[in-house]
Amino acid sequence: MAQRPSAVLSARVRAARALRRSANWLQLAKFAAVGASGYVVNLLVYTALLRGAGWHYAYAATASFLVAVTNNYLWNRIWTFRDQRGHVPHQGLRFLSIALVAYVANLGILSALIALGMDKVAAQAIAIVLVTPLNFVGNKLWSFAG
Repeated sequence: MAQRPSAVLSARVRAARALRRSANWLQLAKFAAVGASGYVVNLLVYTALLRGAGWHYAYAATASFLVAVTNNYLWNRIWTFRDQRGHVPHQGLRFLSIALVAYVANLGILSALIALGMDKVAAQAIAIVLVTPLNFVGNKLWSFAG
């Protein structure tokens, strides 16, 4: 079903207005800082489980995802989206839903890169970066929507 021209125009106008607001850029920077901490946490846990404990990469990715998503939710709730806090269980469930979508995408990219012969830790590092935009948009527009 095709979108109406007025709906597309309205979305473009709203996007242009959002890009001009400095608060949105600050929020993106905070989200990126939280994401960077989650990135480090994810890779440390993943590497420890993969190389230190000998886990299969998919299990290590799942466990590291759970640790990192907890880290990211808490910091995003407390700091990034501070003014957009909602009901904790409701917001947490939304955050987890977005994170699960990103996790599935991450696991697909990770598996593909490993199948192509890439080092497992490097593949995870790249997969996390590639799903970050999906994660931000989902959290901005749904999990922490004001």
